[in-house]
Formats: sequence, C-alpha cells, structure tokens
Amino acid sequence: MTPLPNLAESQLAAAIRHQGQPGFEAALWDLFRAIAAPDNLILLAYRDAGPPQVLYRRADTAQVFAALTDTYLAGAYRLDPFFDLHLSRAAAGAYRLRDIAPDAFHRSRYFIEYYEATTLTDEITFVAYPASGVSVNLCLGRDAGSGQGFGPRDIEACQRLAPVIVALAEMHWAGLTRASGPAEDTALMLARAADARHQISLSPRQAEVALLILRGHSTVSIGLRLGLSPQTVKVFRKQLYSRCRISSQAELFALMLPLLQSLGG
Repeated sequence: MTPLPNLAESQLAAAIRHQGQPGFEAALWDLFRAIAAPDNLILLAYRDAGPPQVLYRRADTAQVFAALTDTYLAGAYRLDPFFDLHLSRAAAGAYRLRDIAPDAFHRSRYFIEYYEATTLTDEITFVAYPASGVSVNLCLGRDAGSGQGFGPRDIEACQRLAPVIVALAEMHWAGLTRASGPAEDTALMLARAADARHQISLSPRQAEVALLILRGHSTVSIGLRLGLSPQTVKVFRKQLYSRCRISSQAELFALMLPLLQSLGG
C-alpha cells in the first residue's frame, strides 16, 4: 500500500507513544520537522499572572533565544501577540503570527528592538488549554537559518493536524497549575510603576493606550479595541506623550519596557 503523502505518520505515532512520557517534546520536534520544517521550537506555558514557563526549546541558531531570559521572560512577553491570545482565551488551534499580530506590529518598537534581533521571520503556534487558566503554546519558528517563511503546504499541514497536536498537549501537560491570585491588570500596574519610578501620573485610559501602542496597535486598532473614535485615541495619545515628556514611540518603549520588567518576571 502506498503511504499517504506528507502526513508524517511514523513521527505522529512516535509522539502519541511518548505522550505522558520522557521524550515527548523531542518526539514533537521530529513531528514538526516532518510536517513543516521549522528552524526552531519553543514550548511556553502562559498564565494570567507571572512570566511564561519554558517547557522546552530547540534551535539551530543560538541568536533566536539569546534575549529570551533577560528581555522576553523579564517582561516583554506582555507585548507579544501570542500572550494576547492567552488573555483573550482564543480557541485552541494553529495560528500564524502574521494573521493575529496587531496591524502596526511590524512598525512597533517591540518588533524592531526585540523581535527582529531574534532573526525570526515567521511563526506558527499551536494553542492548547491543558488546565484552567493555563495555555500551552507550541511555537514553530523560521529564522535566518532558512531565511524564509512557512509555505502554503506547511500551513495546511499544521492546520490539518492541529486537533491532534492540541489533544496530545492537553493530555501531556494536564498537571500544570494556574497562577495563584487574580489575573494581573497590566495597564494598571504600568501606571503605578510609572508613578513610583518617574512621578508620571497616567489615567487608566492613558495607560491602556500606552500598552496597546507598545503591542503594535495603530490609532484605528486602538479605537476598535477600546470602543473609542480615532480622534479620541489621538487625544489620549497626545496626553500620554505630554505626561511622559516624550515625542516618539521609540521613547515610549525606552521608558516603558524597564517598567514592564519591574512588574516582575
């Protein structure tokens, strides 16, 4: 009998056999290499408060994870589109970064100053919910090693196998526990940190606008998220810049990233 094309049956069977056992993550790596040929892989557990937990990582190029601990886990993860998926409780499944990132993400300082330094060019992430208040992201990346994004066949293969990958992840990490205490209000915490560190008094709405700017949302996108007109968003943005005594998004990022890191990684 002729095997079906590009379904990576043997690697999938190995991942199923290793579910709940040592070697499961390595078996997933082999499966992902067979179906989409990523250059790197990182498995992260997100919670409503506290930094992501790194469950596994693997990369052909060290640069990809060079700033993971000092920048991303220390606070920059709060600006990541995939963390936003966790907060919004997006449906389990496979997501491509370019499909879920804010409209101005590639012009954001987070992208320019952190993401570009990783050399990542594309990401497909499987989102699973193994326990209440916990999501596991299985992030397949393409970076400078291959120098190209995922193709249509790679994306189709990931979408086809997403229900199986999600089910395996949810069974394997069912023992993960949720964060203790309530979910953090990042905008409120950011406002308090700005006041404590720099004596900058921000209203709750100004802090929300600051956070959305840092995440890569345009004026129009911020308005849609907050139910405000673009003109009203521009007013809040002008007030924000005035109170922070800055005039650019680069200055906003330079001011706010250390505050995000001070909130606790």
